[in-house]
Amino acid sequence: MAIETNAFSTYSAIGNREDLSDVIYRIDPTDTPFVSGTEKTKSTGVNHEWQTQALAAAATNAQLEGDTFTADTTTPTVRLGNINQISRKIPRVTGTQRAVDHAGRDSEMAMQEMLKGMELKRDMEFILIGINQAKNAGNATTARLTASVLSWLKTNTTEGVGGVDPTAADGTSTRTDGTALTGFTEVKLKAVLKGIWTSGGKPDVIMANGFNKQVFSTFTGRATPTEDTKPKKITASVDFYDGDFGKQSVVANRFQRERDVFVFQMDMWAVAYLRKFESTDVAKTGDTDSRAMISEYALEARNEKASGGVFDNSTA
Repeated sequence: MAIETNAFSTYSAIGNREDLSDVIYRIDPTDTPFVSGTEKTKSTGVNHEWQTQALAAAATNAQLEGDTFTADTTTPTVRLGNINQISRKIPRVTGTQRAVDHAGRDSEMAMQEMLKGMELKRDMEFILIGINQAKNAGNATTARLTASVLSWLKTNTTEGVGGVDPTAADGTSTRTDGTALTGFTEVKLKAVLKGIWTSGGKPDVIMANGFNKQVFSTFTGRATPTEDTKPKKITASVDFYDGDFGKQSVVANRFQRERDVFVFQMDMWAVAYLRKFESTDVAKTGDTDSRAMISEYALEARNEKASGGVFDNSTA
């Protein structure tokens, strides 16, 4: 087969318009299950503080008839705090780029602000649950740091050889990772759930990265996939764990470390905002326009005994 003689084709044409779709495709994940699942509260200072209260242990309590009243020992509250960390993203667009005709967006600056806002939220998820970070008040040359989840969990945990919980459950120290990773098992999970229940917690979410979410799907009662013949689908995952101490949803989180599996009572965690995703103009430099996307926030660990973790799990 051959093209007809002197047929004018697209290979020779100069004035054909480009075929550029008005849809922009991206697959980078934007789901942030921890930040999205926690409560939101207001912070009014750089050092955000709150209090916890413990009750006296249950004991025998039998009194004499007509006995003289004697006051019981009062258990004071515990005052805790975390530092507000500043995270930011700066979109900058030239005047020319703002003026030309765009495909897939009306405003280049609005598009960049949206993207940077998504990136900022991903950064926060990674900071709060994906790194082992203690709080730091900072100074003129050191940025302030908010203590991440890993620096709070101490009471209800299991860890591998060499793994050590934070010195105190107050955000001032980090955990020491174990040197030898071992498999994530239901026995370990049950031990953490029992510890949380004994402490008085009501855990409702189990959070794991991809590898150990798949390991979880092989636990007792779910060792083999099942096939539903009517809709012609195979179910091989577990989205809930219904055990001795309640029912927990099982959530995969791309931003946490693969070695960690968290068990949360989500209403015992909050993100306190001093500034919540502010967008402000930046002084013009040259023929460009800039915006500052800023979030200033602290993790509020309302009572770490209501949560726990299975740490130092195998990742492959």
